Amino acid sequence: MRIGLLGGSFNPPHAAHRAISLFAMKRLKLDRVWWLVSPGNPLKDQRNLHDLAERAAAAEAMADHPRIDITCLESVIGTRYTVDTISYLRRRCSQARFVWIMGADNLAQFHRWESWQVIAGEVPFAVIDRPPQSFQGLASTAAQALGRYRIPEQDAGSLADLKPPAWVFLTGLKLNLSSTRLRNPDGSWKT
Repeated sequence: MRIGLLGGSFNPPHAAHRAISLFAMKRLKLDRVWWLVSPGNPLKDQRNLHDLAERAAAAEAMADHPRIDITCLESVIGTRYTVDTISYLRRRCSQARFVWIMGADNLAQFHRWESWQVIAGEVPFAVIDRPPQSFQGLASTAAQALGRYRIPEQDAGSLADLKPPAWVFLTGLKLNLSSTRLRNPDGSWKT
């Protein structure tokens, strides 16, 4: 089983989350994508974070696809750190081949994630082009440090089979939605 992992606050979930998932399924030859609805990103302000159950329900409604699964696994295992989540999944689902999926905006700050080098050594990852943040992402500390492990985009379908560290930068999906832009100043979701 080849499974893409898309972590985030999903505050709120939006059409770009779904589009990224479908794009990744196709380009990376994934069987499924799991949306990991975080109890709270340690690098983000938590004041306007909606209730986890509300975000998970909204994610389920937005995903609306038989191969996209919604999970609040991080709250179940008691973590907010991707490194812990990946370690847990690799122990519990040793036969699955996981690929972490992130936008270029996340690559730009990946070096700030808890144990980011361990993450890169545990699971291959795909970075989705996200203009205008793509240039910052590709020039980032993590992208530079992991540069020699980047595979050509035309080989993206083999990423799940590669021993990490391995990553790919995927272009072709041009959506400029963000959860931040979909929230009102008071933190409520725009409708």
